[in-house]
Amino acid sequence: MFTKIENHIYGIILELLKVSSTEINYDELGGKYCLSNEEKHFNIIIFFNEYVIRLTNTKDSVAEKYSKDFVEEILILVKNEKHRRMELVTDSITSSIEKMAERLHNSLVEPSD
Repeated sequence: MFTKIENHIYGIILELLKVSSTEINYDELGGKYCLSNEEKHFNIIIFFNEYVIRLTNTKDSVAEKYSKDFVEEILILVKNEKHRRMELVTDSITSSIEKMAERLHNSLVEPSD
């Protein structure tokens, strides 16, 4: 479905998204998503309006224009992972609030000495 280069880029992005230390940032005004992993020395910028992907590591940097379909597939990966991470944070916050509310409730219904 994709070219050899596109398959490699897809694989790189997929592997980076699997690493929790990879940061995902969205810049709506700039029309881009940025993936950054300091441990792996990788930065990827996806310019979704121009269908350009820039890959940078400590040795190489390349920016190329790709097909709309390919970039949209990449965006699906990135957006799904960003959404999954946001859900984890939301679930954690909700759980903390529930525990606090339960603790407060229990402190009111327990007989005091």
